[in-house]
Amino acid sequence: MGWLRFCGSAGCSHVLMLLLIAGPAAAQTWPVKPLKFVMTAPAGSSIDVIGRILADKLKDTLRQPVVVENRAGGGGTLATDYAAKSAPDGYTMVLSFNGPLSFGPHLYAKLPYDPLKDLLPVVITTSQPNVLAVSVALPAASLKELVAYAKAHPGKLSYASVGNGSSSHLSMELLKSMAGIDMVHVPFNGSPPAITSVAGNDTQLLFAVPTAITPLARAGKVKLLAVSGATRYALTPDLPTVAEAGLPKFEALAWNGVLVPAGTSADIVARLNRELNTALNDADTRARLNAAGLDPVGGSAEAFRELIQSESDKWGPIIRRIGARID
Repeated sequence: MGWLRFCGSAGCSHVLMLLLIAGPAAAQTWPVKPLKFVMTAPAGSSIDVIGRILADKLKDTLRQPVVVENRAGGGGTLATDYAAKSAPDGYTMVLSFNGPLSFGPHLYAKLPYDPLKDLLPVVITTSQPNVLAVSVALPAASLKELVAYAKAHPGKLSYASVGNGSSSHLSMELLKSMAGIDMVHVPFNGSPPAITSVAGNDTQLLFAVPTAITPLARAGKVKLLAVSGATRYALTPDLPTVAEAGLPKFEALAWNGVLVPAGTSADIVARLNRELNTALNDADTRARLNAAGLDPVGGSAEAFRELIQSESDKWGPIIRRIGARID
């Protein structure tokens, strides 16, 4: 009765107005505590490099610490699932990639999250081709020589990948299918151990992003044969594409981006998109990413959503054709 009497007075309209503005006002105060930035790969990987560069910029623009947390494993699905099940309050982000987002639904019998229902895309961070690298002990200086050697030694070569369901994995499966060769897959949790295995000739080849593989190539520990994109890569202009080197129409890119749990406020997603685009367009950020062999992208949240869907539509039939499966 007291509330009804109060609402019958002029005071009620004042209270209602305060309630109406409380939501937007709360959104404007975000963030009020440190943010967690979850990486789908281990320290030293290309994902980790990107994440730490962006975290360094975000801590200044958001005026809160941004804690980087590496949750490697499951080809990136562990960290992606962790983010999908986190509170949708804007304090947990994940830097994921095409493996957990576009390939996973076609590779896993039961993925524990739905990429576009349980997560909200924020922004594409980088996109780049993979580089085909081989052990210096392997007697192959070109893709044609590699294919010829593999055909002469069926099942004898092992290829590393940065994880099950990654672009590193599927790029090689596509190459195997198109070239008609048989090799054994050895997955690792991230690029550092995968590349180390090739440098030590424990495995003989892999596809990896330039940031991870070019330092070992410069040191003479691996040989680079080709890039997986449709065109030559600006940062490795002397390397032919796989298509140029002997497998026409071959194309496979590696890309990644930031996502938050579904249910996160649209205002927070818009703010994160704005701040991350500012960071990606910053001259220092671009220089640091380029030095690591990465191309900054940026853009709208919707463009990222469309990329995830279009890549899923493209790779779903390819995955089924080559018979790739993770149980």
